[in-house]
Amino acid sequence: MRTLSTDGLKNALTSLPDNPRIVVSGNAAIPTDAIPIIDQALESYIIHALNAGPAAAPVREGVTTETCFVGSGMRKHPGLAYIPARLSLVPSLFKGPLPPDAVVVHAAPPRDGQISLGIECNILPAAIEACRARSGRIIAVINDQMPYTFGDAQLPVDYVDLAIEVSTPLPEHAPAVPDADSQRIGEQVAARVPQGATLQAGIGAIPDATLGQLFGHQGLRLWTETFSDGVLALERGGAMDPDHPFTSSFMMGTRELYDWVDGNPRVRMMRTERTNDPALISLQRHMTSINTALEIDLFGQANASRINARIYSGFGGQTDFIVGALHSPGGQAFMALRSWHPKANVSSIVPLVDEPVTSFQQSAVVTEQGVAELWGYTQQAQARHLIRDAAHPQVRDELWEEARELGLA
Repeated sequence: MRTLSTDGLKNALTSLPDNPRIVVSGNAAIPTDAIPIIDQALESYIIHALNAGPAAAPVREGVTTETCFVGSGMRKHPGLAYIPARLSLVPSLFKGPLPPDAVVVHAAPPRDGQISLGIECNILPAAIEACRARSGRIIAVINDQMPYTFGDAQLPVDYVDLAIEVSTPLPEHAPAVPDADSQRIGEQVAARVPQGATLQAGIGAIPDATLGQLFGHQGLRLWTETFSDGVLALERGGAMDPDHPFTSSFMMGTRELYDWVDGNPRVRMMRTERTNDPALISLQRHMTSINTALEIDLFGQANASRINARIYSGFGGQTDFIVGALHSPGGQAFMALRSWHPKANVSSIVPLVDEPVTSFQQSAVVTEQGVAELWGYTQQAQARHLIRDAAHPQVRDELWEEARELGLA
């Protein structure tokens, strides 16, 4: 690993091929100190990142933002190139149609000859392997404020070609304060979580509200693609299994969370093709998956990816965890969402989704109205449960009419 100045890295980047593909850390670990250097060094390039925030890519001609999961920083980018893929399969793309010419990771300083990818493991190990196989450049932004995590996040120093050193605070994401609807949804999901269950829950008001209702549980485990401060609160409250590691692929939260995971052997950061492998997910005890959607129709089909045909996010890990959870003994897969979109002023339970389907065949759909059981019921019974138990009262009559037209009532 050769440490360079900012100008030194800029000069080194000019040796990359024309219009290179550069994979960078995503989510809360975007290497913000390196992005301007890349942009100054290269006239045109492709930057690949998952769920990238506003600082991920400059908006100008010559910059292509490539991703399999669209974040706020790419959602309206004119150079967006969205590639549909289940998150568990994204790593295989780097060995095939999306070969990286360089990988830029946001990492913690070395310990015992290894740096750590910190809060973002995810697709990076696969990208690094594919890049090294074709003699590409591995570049590290070494940040003394990045926590050191173990597992697949560890990378031998010798794997890194070039590095710059920075001291930059990480983005923090405070736990959402649940509103009344989120609280009600969280209560209903938590009531269905058995003692000793293994959890997968995302980040947001509804997952936070669900976790906040689990303090009476014991022996809970974590196998997830991401977690936040809600899991730390459960750990401190004695709800988590003390003899089982926290398995995740990335995380985002407060500085308190980052300090807790720093050097913590309980936290095992794993590469995406392991955390999101449905076969490995199915091996977890009482695997309980909690996801959300933009809308769900009377056939139980969920759209969690698009608004007016425009890509909003992507498949993410939703499909991986639904399949894995349903194959787990005692496993469950919940879709949790409000019955009514206050901003759009429309129902989230619709007769038939008119957007591409993200997922289907969940155990149950949970809204503030109640729990609609899906798994094991006929399509007519599923529709009946969705209208009666999950839909907003304002649209139930209309949904009954549509159900009859669809042959579901």
